[in-house]
Amino acid sequence: MKLVASKTSPYARKIRVLLAEKQLAFEFVEESAWNAGTTVPRYNPLNKIPVLATDDGTNLYDSSVIAEYLDPLGAPSFIPPSGMERACVRRDEALGNGIADAGIAIFLERKREVARQDPAWMARQRDKIDAGVAALAQELGGKAFLRGDTLSLGDVACACALLWLEFRLPEITWRSQYATLGRWIERLETRPSFEQTRPQA
Repeated sequence: MKLVASKTSPYARKIRVLLAEKQLAFEFVEESAWNAGTTVPRYNPLNKIPVLATDDGTNLYDSSVIAEYLDPLGAPSFIPPSGMERACVRRDEALGNGIADAGIAIFLERKREVARQDPAWMARQRDKIDAGVAALAQELGGKAFLRGDTLSLGDVACACALLWLEFRLPEITWRSQYATLGRWIERLETRPSFEQTRPQA
């Protein structure tokens, strides 16, 4: 299978971490949907990454769909099979994705001409980030992982979102504001799956 993605995308990193944790072989095709002449629309008509091109020619997107497909392909599992446990992990993933969504909205708005930027829009996105990070810290509490003693898809999604904020919006100092999140991230960053997927400027 082939992963079409950017090395800086938090959504793509989530999938790359899962692939590394499961030790699944794949071809990485580095692409940006923003580049002139990008090939992403060949795989996803919405021109968004990541896309997983399976061996049978099926293109899967977005990252939540890809994670769903990958989970049964190898151990360990990151998504519970059913019930409230599954719903909570998917909710945790949605929280991580939402934090990333808001951060990327600010990042892209700042790329516009200063006169065309919307400070109120960016402030609204910042409020989402702050509320999301606070909710994440509360959910984690003193546990090793969001769902207890086992790394889940929610942990991966939220960690990738926070690390993207640190990479692209370093003024959001969540690590010093929430010591429990800082310690949780430090443990995750020692895992080869996170070390190997660290974005480079």
